[in-house]
Amino acid sequence: MTAPNEESAQTTDGALPVPDFSPPPHHGPLLQPATAPPTANTPRRALLVMAKQPIAGSAKTRLVPPLTSASAASLYLCFLQDVLDTVRAAARLEPFDPVIAYTPPAAQGFFRQLAPDFWLIPQQSPARAPDRIPPSQPASASAPQPETPVHHPDPLGDRLQFVLSTALDSGRRQVVAINSDSPTLPPELLCTAFQRLDDPRTDAVFGPCTDGGYYLIGVKKPPGRLVTAVQMSTPTVLSDTLAIAAAAGLHVDLLPEWYDVDSAEDLERLSTELAAHPERAPASSRFLTEPWTSTSSSQP
Repeated sequence: MTAPNEESAQTTDGALPVPDFSPPPHHGPLLQPATAPPTANTPRRALLVMAKQPIAGSAKTRLVPPLTSASAASLYLCFLQDVLDTVRAAARLEPFDPVIAYTPPAAQGFFRQLAPDFWLIPQQSPARAPDRIPPSQPASASAPQPETPVHHPDPLGDRLQFVLSTALDSGRRQVVAINSDSPTLPPELLCTAFQRLDDPRTDAVFGPCTDGGYYLIGVKKPPGRLVTAVQMSTPTVLSDTLAIAAAAGLHVDLLPEWYDVDSAEDLERLSTELAAHPERAPASSRFLTEPWTSTSSSQP
C-alpha cells in the first residue's frame, strides 16, 4: 500500500461539490451508513477503503504528466467509484461491513454523498484533526469557504494503525484495508482475504503489489509494528513487513499479486486492460476513452 500525496490544499477549487448533510448516528469515530443502518446481525468483519477526497493538485499527482491536475483528480474519483462497486460486489459474497477510511477530516460530507451505504471513519483521530468541520457547521459547495489550516495527515502507517485498531475495538474480529488505486481488483480477492483470516493459524493477510508494496492488509489484532515500523512508499514495503512479522513469530498468508496505478506506466497498463475488459472498472474505462485526459489537451 502506497501513501497518497501528503499535502492536501483546503479549498473547494478542484474538488467535487460537498452537500449539506446531517451526520448519522455514530459509534465513536465510526459513523454508521446513512441508508442501511446495521442490525443485530451485523457481521463482525469490516473492509476499509483507504480514500482521499479527489482534489486537483493533491490526488494522483504522480500521474501529472501525462494527465493534468484536474483530470488526475477526476480519474481518481473514477477509481473510487469502481473500487466501491467492487467492495459492494464482494459484500454480496462474504458478509462484512463496508467502510471508507477518509482523508482529509473535513471530507466527511463528500464521502457521505459518494457512498451513503458505507460506514465512515477518518484516517486520523478526530482529536488530532484541527480542520475537521463540526457537525453544527456542515460544508456547502455554494457557500463561501473560510480559509482553513493546511491538513498534514499522519504517516500512512500511523493512519493504518488507527483505522484498523478502531474497527477492531468496535467489536469486529476481522478487519481488512485496501487501497483505492487498484480499480480492476477482483472482488473475489477481497472475499479470499476474509476466508484466509478464518484460519485460526493465520495472523495477517497481505495482497502483494507489483511495485513492492501491498494493496491489502487483513488482521485480527491491531497491526502495530507491521505498519508503524515500515517506511511506506518504497519498493521494499512488503518484504520489510514480512520480516517484522517473521521476527514476531506471526503467520502471514499472501494473496495473488495485483497492481495499483501510481505512474504513467501503470496508467498504460490499466488502459490496456480496460480496452479488453471495460466491465472490470466501468467508471475508469469511460474516463479513459475521453479525449481530454492528457496534458496536451486544450480542454480542462
